[in-house]
Amino acid sequence: MPALAATAPHLPRLVPIDSFGKGGFRFAGISHRGSLLCLPSGIWAWPVARAADIDEAALTQAFDAAADIGLLLIGTGQTPWHLPAPLQMRFHTLKISVEVMRTGTAVSTYNILLGEGRRVASALIAVD
Repeated sequence: MPALAATAPHLPRLVPIDSFGKGGFRFAGISHRGSLLCLPSGIWAWPVARAADIDEAALTQAFDAAADIGLLLIGTGQTPWHLPAPLQMRFHTLKISVEVMRTGTAVSTYNILLGEGRRVASALIAVD
């Protein structure tokens, strides 16, 4: 079960991810070890280390921000993963589109859509 999320974002706004790998991410001159949630409220530490840890509790912050998110990209590390039906239904009920892909693809897609001014957010599992 994932630990509780951080109480404050690393950065109180969305910015592109500059690089990833070696167990973390770089963005806006910040180096972060571990996984990230990139939400309209900012970039947060995300206590998820593997796709099997993604559950409703792990996505609470994204659900709470539903009104400001059009698309949530879930980067599952190196391993393909399928979103369980109950989570699919929760996203559908909240009118959030969700796409699941490997972290590298999710980072690239997030950066492009953010640059286009889209209402994008991401949940990214760190990779080595």
